[in-house]
Amino acid sequence: MAEQVIDRELGWDDQIERESDFILAPAGDYDFVVTGFERARHEGSPKLPPCNKAVVSIQISTPEGDATIKHNLFLHTKTEGMLSAFFIGIGQKKHGEPLRMNWNNVIGARGKCKVGIREYKGDDGEIKQFNEIKKFYEPTAPAQTQQYQNQFMPQSTQYTNYPNQPAQQQYQTPPQTPAQGGVWKPGSF
Repeated sequence: MAEQVIDRELGWDDQIERESDFILAPAGDYDFVVTGFERARHEGSPKLPPCNKAVVSIQISTPEGDATIKHNLFLHTKTEGMLSAFFIGIGQKKHGEPLRMNWNNVIGARGKCKVGIREYKGDDGEIKQFNEIKKFYEPTAPAQTQQYQNQFMPQSTQYTNYPNQPAQQQYQTPPQTPAQGGVWKPGSF
């Protein structure tokens, strides 16, 4: 089992051994987990005035190892759609319904996102790359489907999905109930 690394301040004479753990993930779709959240402030830009921002750490798994992407969520009406996309992506908001953002429930949340690669020119003139979140996908979890089925479908109907096969219906026979003046028997009137 790997030893857990605890982040701490280093002293001037401390021994160092860990090297950069930066991983550039190939562009694509990834399952993710939110591993961190920080409250910060956006100082303003030509496109967005000063406002609060949440910096969430999104961890994805790549063939080279786990990569963490820092993603800014600006708390401003101009970016409200992006906030909604994030909370929909982690399953805390439903389409068409308002949501009071609960940042205490963000760490540990899971979802699926589209990751891209952005390039920039560093101070040294070199072209550098980093990962960015392009999109959060709406969850299609079987648990949500099961909850929907239990809420809106009659108890006597169950749907079962098998890989590479269309949904199949399975019906249960209705229970026999007493009719007026006697016991109901199949086939008799």
